[in-house]
Amino acid sequence: MRLHTLEDLEAFRKELVSKRDPEKPCVSICAGAGCLASGASEVIAAFKSEIENQKIAASVDIKGTGCPGFCERGPVVVMYPEEICYLQVKPEDVAEIVSQTIQKKKVVDRLLYVDSATGEGAVHEYDIPFYSNQERNVICNNIRIDSKSINDYLAIGGYSALVKVLSGMTGEEVVAEIKKSGLRGRGGAGFPTGKKWEGSRNDPEKTKYVIVNADEGDPGAFMDRALLEGNPHSILEGLIIGGYAVGAQEGYVYVRQEYPLAVVNINLAIQQAREYGLLGKNILGSAFDFDVFVHQGAGAFVCGESTALMTALEGRVGEPRPKYVRSNIKGLWEKPTVLNNVETWANVPLIINNGADWFTKIGTEGSKGTKIFSLVGKITNTGLVEIPMGMTLREIIYKIGGGIPGGKKFKAVQTGGPSGGCIPEEQLDLKVGFDELTNAGSMMGSGGMIVMDEDTCIVDVARYFINFLTDESCGKCLPCREGLRQMNRILTNITEGQGKEGDIELLEVLSETAMEASLCALGKSAPNPFLSTLNYFRDEYEAHIRDKKCPAKYCKNLISFYIDPAKCTACMICKKKCPVDAIEGEKKKIHVIDQEKCTNCGTCFEVCPVKFGAVKKLTGEPVPDPVPEEARMIVKA
Repeated sequence: MRLHTLEDLEAFRKELVSKRDPEKPCVSICAGAGCLASGASEVIAAFKSEIENQKIAASVDIKGTGCPGFCERGPVVVMYPEEICYLQVKPEDVAEIVSQTIQKKKVVDRLLYVDSATGEGAVHEYDIPFYSNQERNVICNNIRIDSKSINDYLAIGGYSALVKVLSGMTGEEVVAEIKKSGLRGRGGAGFPTGKKWEGSRNDPEKTKYVIVNADEGDPGAFMDRALLEGNPHSILEGLIIGGYAVGAQEGYVYVRQEYPLAVVNINLAIQQAREYGLLGKNILGSAFDFDVFVHQGAGAFVCGESTALMTALEGRVGEPRPKYVRSNIKGLWEKPTVLNNVETWANVPLIINNGADWFTKIGTEGSKGTKIFSLVGKITNTGLVEIPMGMTLREIIYKIGGGIPGGKKFKAVQTGGPSGGCIPEEQLDLKVGFDELTNAGSMMGSGGMIVMDEDTCIVDVARYFINFLTDESCGKCLPCREGLRQMNRILTNITEGQGKEGDIELLEVLSETAMEASLCALGKSAPNPFLSTLNYFRDEYEAHIRDKKCPAKYCKNLISFYIDPAKCTACMICKKKCPVDAIEGEKKKIHVIDQEKCTNCGTCFEVCPVKFGAVKKLTGEPVPDPVPEEARMIVKA
């Protein structure tokens, strides 16, 4: 079905809405990648089967939706119109949900959220602290719509921003509205979006391009993935508006192959938009021609960099090129090109519909709007969180994230992906914003937020990220290729107990060289993990080098395991679980670890019952002499 005019679209939308009963029971089941891995497909199938068995299929809607964010508790099921939220739903729970909640309007208490600290429960999605402390403007519709249905998107007002633009706004006015909003790119650098668009629009070249950067390669980050999987039309609508604003007739979505569901859903969204006349020639009778194509990246992290991405789109090896001229002036095929990431494009329809003034009321002076983060690591509630710019790290980690599990102490939070930095406890009240995070020695990046507790070795964290960036360097320029390789070697030596005086100073010199002389942002920002951790945790580096001690008791070569004879009950668990048979002992006989055989894997420490606590981690101190054979018998029961 093709819609030929703006009036056709609005009439079709009204027809869709008129046929939908807001009081009709609807079961929305997260079908994002995370919940699918936890069994969401089986839950969806169980719901469909159960409503058939109970002969109520005609009166209940079942929707497989996008990720609503609470990944820690998936599969997530929300029952509308009441917005009852059930967590960690299994197929065997479905019959009870259908019979109790749909048929009898009763709540299944055992599937509700219960706060582990207070014991308080929450029936509705909006009452759960994980959600209630957020401001969800971009990701809020993920759980409300079928991610594969353009009609669902239209029914909640989708493409109304495009109608507004095509019916009464010039390209200059659209650019001016985006500039006024203060929207900054959500992909890393935080460059003003309107300014970028304006540069392309004002260039005299007739052929121009707009691109969605969905090459999300940061470890632990999945914000763009969730949006592409859950609400692909919101990104597509933003891209079409961007194409209209700058005068482009062609757009691309560059998405990595490792996101198969996102690839399927964005391709389906493009196909549906073409069928409805929202892409192609003479869109909705406006004389505006625009089409979109998907390009699958091969997973190279460096292709998240703008010029490397465009080089890959051109069919060449994805390597960055010098930015003598910005890509919004000379980008894809040397033509003016606007490149923004997924979340940036998804904000565009919101700004057009609600106005720039609405957007600027959210956030800080230099960082407007909301930002989606993937909150992961040593945190109680992992998942996607959307917060207003200016919220503090403490509020995010403790109010939304639920704090550190296991009674452990917070140590640091790493933001900005591999090129970001670690922020320590004394900076927990730092407001989240582009400039604030940069001033603290980190960055916003695309939105990764990895929480670390007291058991995390900061030196090893720096080594991990430098190792990642070493592998992902394209190798085109020497400061990045060789500098990172040497930094990785030195940091590895330090974590293995082979660090020496002068290593820190050498790492600082290599960092300065990479930042000054690397070709692209990957190399220039790569030393950040080392520099930020050195700034806040220099004592840990010095302990590794001078004392051969890992304060976090994490680095294998710098720790030993020892069984405290006063606490050993000869339960045999550690002996049975030891993978290298390094533990001597038997029933009623104190166990002893053979230090020559021990590989420091930590299995004995992990399996020793907490109530006994017999296995100890030692670092920077000698292992006590083992208990003599004749004294190892345990006489007490």
